[in-house]
Amino acid sequence: MFAIPVGKATGWDINWLIGISGILMTVTVFFGISALTVLSIVAVPAIAILGSYSVYLAITDMGGMSALQAVVPAKPIDFNLALAMVVGSFVSAGTLTADFVRFGRKPKVAVLVALVAFFLGNSLMFIFGAAGAASLGMADISDVMIAQGLLLPAIIVLGLNIWTTNDNALYASGLGFANITGLSSKTLSIVNGLVGTLCALWLYNNFVGWLTFLSAAIPPIGGIIIADYLMYRHRYETFDRSKMRDVNVSALIAVAAGVIAGHWLPGIVPVNAVLGGALCYAVLNPLLNRRRATDSELTRA
Repeated sequence: MFAIPVGKATGWDINWLIGISGILMTVTVFFGISALTVLSIVAVPAIAILGSYSVYLAITDMGGMSALQAVVPAKPIDFNLALAMVVGSFVSAGTLTADFVRFGRKPKVAVLVALVAFFLGNSLMFIFGAAGAASLGMADISDVMIAQGLLLPAIIVLGLNIWTTNDNALYASGLGFANITGLSSKTLSIVNGLVGTLCALWLYNNFVGWLTFLSAAIPPIGGIIIADYLMYRHRYETFDRSKMRDVNVSALIAVAAGVIAGHWLPGIVPVNAVLGGALCYAVLNPLLNRRRATDSELTRA
């Protein structure tokens, strides 16, 4: 998403741009949360300022906000597909928020940061894209800014946006695989970065399908986390002393049930996926735990 627009604008080789940017993004995450913090301090204000200026130009070029709002897409997409794309574009971050807000000094700060990031920050990014798309008919914010004569700002905004997103994903995935395998999270982050870089062009060419898949595959995980917290809240208060199962079969089944609910039940895909995963886990986990406890007692007897 960074290399292709920059390659089009500059004539540089796209494969080289993918490789260099992928390596840079992977190297940054090696230094952990401190490097991500420095990167975000630079990226967030720059994206907010340059993106807002792009929206201002879009509104001005159209002749005002009313003219911009009156634009009707030539080929409107189905509402459920649009919603799935919107949710799919950031739903994985919702389930990984705890990996970052755990550094907050107080729980209230963690909640506030999450609200600001998702409600304000994510909404701004959608507004940046929507204004340019309505004004110039281009779906990519970088293409919009280049068409507005903002080549350098476009490269800066796009680069920082993708950089922060990818680094957060690499950091969280490294932690997740480290918990599963016991290997170093830094090593796993590098491996994930190389895999992501190699698969980047294929994913870009199948991006809508990928977002649609994520909109059904990731929400059940969030539903299971919510259900587990509501059912076993006392365990979270003594989390450092709690004993976890290596494999929670009921959670895996609930993820599959949530994906099926998202794909096959009528209604909104992400909502169905969250509810399907949460309800399945709430029913199965106590049953399987009770059966496991009974089998353990019989074995000891």
